Amino acid sequence: MSFSTRIEVRVSDLDPQLHVTGAAYHQFADHSRFACVQAAGVSVDELIASGFGPVNLETVISFQVELRGGDAVDVSCTWRWGEGKTYRVEHVLTRADGVVAATVTNVSGLLDLASRRLIAEPAREWAARASCPELLGLPH
Repeated sequence: MSFSTRIEVRVSDLDPQLHVTGAAYHQFADHSRFACVQAAGVSVDELIASGFGPVNLETVISFQVELRGGDAVDVSCTWRWGEGKTYRVEHVLTRADGVVAATVTNVSGLLDLASRRLIAEPAREWAARASCPELLGLPH
């Protein structure tokens, strides 16, 4: 299942050429991922209190067409799980006219805050805390 949230491009997201900065694409993806986690019923405060913190290990942005001031963009959030300590979260940023503006892909993990190491089974920890784990690409 994919999650999506709409974001309005703000003046502060723009560079001197009046198109969205690369940093704003990162922020749009981060905002979508956090909104997805909340919609899944996960309390990030409780996750951190229990000794785990989500971390991004890699972010790749592929630009297709520019976003400009006044645009609205739908940012999807799709979680991909495999074996091991990491997982992927894929974002598609689509303008209101249906044109894909960019994709953002994160490789992430859950950090054990005491040992400062990635945990072995991050999907298990996310699923245990989610009331709607399907939003995180996990079985209910």
